Amino acid sequence: MEDKRILYVSSEVVPYLAENEVSNMSYDVPKMINDQGGQIRIFMPRYGNINERRHQLHEVIRLSGMNLVVNDLDMPLIIKVASIPKERIQVYFIDNDEYFKRKATFTDEEGVLYPDNDERAIFFAKGVVETVKKLNWVPDIIHVHGWLAGMLPVYMKHFYKDEALFSDTKIVTSVYTSGFEGNLDMEMMKKVAFDGVPKESIELLATPNYENIMKTSIMHSDAVIVGSHDLPSDLTKFIESSGKPFLPFAAKDKFAEAYTDFYKNQVL
Repeated sequence: MEDKRILYVSSEVVPYLAENEVSNMSYDVPKMINDQGGQIRIFMPRYGNINERRHQLHEVIRLSGMNLVVNDLDMPLIIKVASIPKERIQVYFIDNDEYFKRKATFTDEEGVLYPDNDERAIFFAKGVVETVKKLNWVPDIIHVHGWLAGMLPVYMKHFYKDEALFSDTKIVTSVYTSGFEGNLDMEMMKKVAFDGVPKESIELLATPNYENIMKTSIMHSDAVIVGSHDLPSDLTKFIESSGKPFLPFAAKDKFAEAYTDFYKNQVL
């Protein structure tokens, strides 16, 4: 994978958040490609429970200052950056006080989903793409991890479809068991359609639960990776019948070779 450019877009990454299947793989896979001589960037949201001082986050003024429209509202985009110690890996953080300045990731202290998680997902997707455009950094592959990043393939295939910068970029989505109970805001489909995304391509968002968000993400990806060994059968069947190249679950001690081969032979 030497000199290949891979952009990792994740809802969670260690060491900035607690270890789980998504956050661990969002670190392990980029590290593996980095060790192979690939060029990587990682993007994640800047949640309020990330300790900025400990992790030495700092704002990138030249990248900040844009406004992104979400559901007809202008929302300021702030970009922060940090380096993972000892790895020479840069992580970019998508920030906005309205969406991310709270002391948890997806739910409040009672475990109730934040009512604006759908808008946070839209803002995150747009923020990533707009920042990459400003960096003028053309990825060969965009690899998406975690449901909050799940709108990125949708926006790439519709909202940003005419961006010459990404004309040869392929999108891979990893699908995990780790999701959420219940639904996001029932107006989610309307908010995405507001950005010119055809309603027929996001019909599943009429019921914006975890599986439907992931299915919508899969439909707009070029390839899929099964990230959990116990993926719900409904999602497994959807992936198998999607017609997309897909990589079955690979155990931690075997993923490096499996992912590299998949990138080279099924994606690029």
